[in-house]
Amino acid sequence: MSVRRRNSVPTRTRFSFSTLRGFQQPELSKKLNQVIKNENAAIGAHEKASKERLSIATQLSEWGEWTEDDAVADITDKVGVLMAEIGEQEDTFAQYLEEYRIVLKQIRDTENSVQPSRDHRAKIADEIQKLKWKEPHSHKIDTLEQELVRAEAQSLVAEAQLTNVTRSKLKEALDIHTAAVIERSEKQILLARHARRLLNHLDDTPVVPGDSPREYDRTPATRQVLEDAENELRSWESTTVPIQSSAGELPSS
Repeated sequence: MSVRRRNSVPTRTRFSFSTLRGFQQPELSKKLNQVIKNENAAIGAHEKASKERLSIATQLSEWGEWTEDDAVADITDKVGVLMAEIGEQEDTFAQYLEEYRIVLKQIRDTENSVQPSRDHRAKIADEIQKLKWKEPHSHKIDTLEQELVRAEAQSLVAEAQLTNVTRSKLKEALDIHTAAVIERSEKQILLARHARRLLNHLDDTPVVPGDSPREYDRTPATRQVLEDAENELRSWESTTVPIQSSAGELPSS
């Protein structure tokens, strides 16, 4: 396997422009919406890092070949393969971040659905206070107070759902996020360790003017390092401890 012969990763289209709704975000969901928006930028950064890492790995390999030093050419090519795979992990991480972001949107959307109920209650309460100040004996006060009681009763289900969704989905989202961090870290460490094994096959014994380095004969050994890395990556299993949840089925509204 050579980084010079690797196929380039297809570019995934991303949309970053905002819609007009972004400027009319309900107050309740503004802060979480900002988190979701910033995570989108972070995802783009990881995708860019993945592409840059693959490009740099290719450049390193091509430079090694250009040196016309068999040892340098072999080591840079195989280290380049591992560097490119390290970059691939960034792209996989970005995909997990998108899953995490989608779950956060469920909380945001629930916050949006609760906002009208809160606004309605606040409006009624405000009207009651104004009437008590302007017309303290108005019969409309009793009517509004009864309407406020009904509005508060109707909002109980929505508020309970918001609490349930917020807690369960936050747990789910951060479970995805933290597990992805661990997976990326463990796989990149695995690849970096094999890259370091390759370095031991590069003889850096100084040569005196007029002499040539010993003939390079480590290609079979370096090929084995790549095979070991590939096998270990393929057999990798998550070591994360499952997150406990008591959410079950959320009550319907």
